[in-house]
Amino acid sequence: ESAQSRPRRAVFAEAEQDVVLRAAMNWKNSGYGTPVLVGREGPVREGLARLGVEDIDSFEIHNSAISPLVPRMVEYLYERLQRRGTPRHDVQRMVNHERNVFGALLVAMGEADLMLTGVTRNFATTYRQVRQVIDPAPGCRPFGIHILVGKQQTIFVADTTVTERPTAESLATIAIETAAVARRLGQEPRVAFLSYSNFGNPRGEFVDNVRGAVQLLDNRQVGFEYEGEMSADVALNPAMRAQYPFNRLSGPANVLIMPGLHSANIAAKLIKEVANLRVVGPMLVNMSKPVQIVPMNSSASDIVTLGVLASTGVVC
Repeated sequence: ESAQSRPRRAVFAEAEQDVVLRAAMNWKNSGYGTPVLVGREGPVREGLARLGVEDIDSFEIHNSAISPLVPRMVEYLYERLQRRGTPRHDVQRMVNHERNVFGALLVAMGEADLMLTGVTRNFATTYRQVRQVIDPAPGCRPFGIHILVGKQQTIFVADTTVTERPTAESLATIAIETAAVARRLGQEPRVAFLSYSNFGNPRGEFVDNVRGAVQLLDNRQVGFEYEGEMSADVALNPAMRAQYPFNRLSGPANVLIMPGLHSANIAAKLIKEVANLRVVGPMLVNMSKPVQIVPMNSSASDIVTLGVLASTGVVC
């Protein structure tokens, strides 16, 4: 309802893919706004016709090879990259041939409000291309959140996409900002900092960052429940949690802060494949412009869901 009340121009950067066209059609038909399709006009129009669209001319299509916006885009991007060792001819090539760069420039230069991409390239590659154009929000570090939606509870898992070895400060910040996302989606956050160790048992050399993050939150007096370090079963299972009566969580954790990118990404993708849960994301948080990088195997519904979350400010 919020998205429909404030329609947005959404860039679909891989519009020669049928799943992306289905998402764009859904975006338009649901009243979320105007889809801005990036691709060669012939294949895009053929795809729309194949999917049963009758008013093809009502769709806005941008070909990065011939768009009249290209000269202005090249100047914009060259000004950003010239002191990073990127010559003008490379910038020209990126604008003409990299649809993620072209799509991000549409958003950065105010031609569109948000961008959806990811079905043809992995997250890391796509993220690098987007970051050539769009910066993080001021004073913020981007990170990713997977949302696990079950019948009884919703769980937020972070950071699943960006920070390989987060410091204690990074983990504390990720916890605060993930808790804020949970609240914007109507959940009261209970944060667990996960580890293989439960409150120092067994001892290990890789848990100091997790413990440090908890101490930082102690000093900041944040307005939500948190605890750690703890294993996943202690965070989620009441019987296991009862073995640690001093813990500060009033119920099962619904925000899981992972100790590093390896464990976070593996856990999120494993759950998606084997558990009976709806998995949303990863949601990219803390970019200065709304950009979402969807998984390569996303459905049209997955793409639209992330677009709606981006357009309504759930992920900032």
